[in-house]
Amino acid sequence: MTHENVVPPEELLSAPPTQTSIAAVVQQQPEFDSLAATQWLVVAKNRRINRDWEALVSRAPENARRCYKDLCTAPMVRQPKRVFPLKGKRYKGAWEYEITGADRVFYVPNPQQLKVVVYYAGEHPKKDAPTPP
Repeated sequence: MTHENVVPPEELLSAPPTQTSIAAVVQQQPEFDSLAATQWLVVAKNRRINRDWEALVSRAPENARRCYKDLCTAPMVRQPKRVFPLKGKRYKGAWEYEITGADRVFYVPNPQQLKVVVYYAGEHPKKDAPTPP
């Protein structure tokens, strides 16, 4: 995978530690050939967001692993009450992923670049959702 689309201060989102990389799965299993063509680059908006993500991974590793896989393969596929686009002008283009009942990831997928920018990872905000960059 190329990292040309990682523009500082963005950085690659840390993969959950026990996850086999999506690329490795694709290489080992030919039936995932079509998946390789649609693999998305997943980045954190900055180092702080990546640290928040890593804390989330330590709290809910299995759910975070599933989230990471979904962001790498199908970030714009709705999953009722788990993955959905946010509503309103303020959140245009932003999506929410419910990791647990108390934890969320907010991100902006870019289908032209096949890139996902995670701009929030952590506890469910008490009031409004964080606004995208």
